[in-house]
Amino acid sequence: MPAYNASATLEKTFKEIPAMVDEVVLCDDASADDTVGVAQALGIKHIIAHKANRGYGGNQKSLYNKALELEADIVIMLHPDYQYTPLLIPAMVNIIGEDLYPVVLGSRILGKGARKGGMPLYKYIANRFLTLTQNILVSHKLSEYHTGYRAFSRRVLEGISFNGNSDDFIFDNQMLSQIIYKGYGIGEVTCPTKYFEEASSINFSRSVKYGLGVLGVSAKHFLQRIGLGRFKMYQ
Repeated sequence: MPAYNASATLEKTFKEIPAMVDEVVLCDDASADDTVGVAQALGIKHIIAHKANRGYGGNQKSLYNKALELEADIVIMLHPDYQYTPLLIPAMVNIIGEDLYPVVLGSRILGKGARKGGMPLYKYIANRFLTLTQNILVSHKLSEYHTGYRAFSRRVLEGISFNGNSDDFIFDNQMLSQIIYKGYGIGEVTCPTKYFEEASSINFSRSVKYGLGVLGVSAKHFLQRIGLGRFKMYQ
């Protein structure tokens, strides 16, 4: 659970995590609120507290490394802001556990739930444009590349160099690009969308920076794929 100022929503999210989950790991990225205190009160066993803010990607690196240290077979990233429902965890685990796909994404775009759930129009349009462009450049087909609800088998995390990726929001796209380039299959499940005041979201200027970063990652992937580039992230 990558946490940043999540004290208002952490308990609600945590209490919906199915009993089948063996371990819960939370990483607090130097929150200004009492996220760590709430996590401790809930009895979360594994809490990582960054002394300085390392960014969304830096948060995930700490979490995945800890999950591998705990010898997890299946690792699920669930945001503690309650934007993604924990109730999809059994379905995502089953897909990986039955060797159907080693990676599963909770897609807000499959079906018609994105706008109904409150996704801002400009974010929906940007999501669709970026996803179309990415599918073309990376020669793949996903309904969206921008969901924060993701499940991975251990071998995928061990097979890509995610620690060399950015500490910023673009980390997510770099990771998917690496996964696709390495040839790991990706499954998707429809995920209800929830946008509300306490849910985390980046502002417009950060969204623009993120969008440009996505295009940059996709361009690198394209050049690597056709043999005109050699980028360290794909090694």
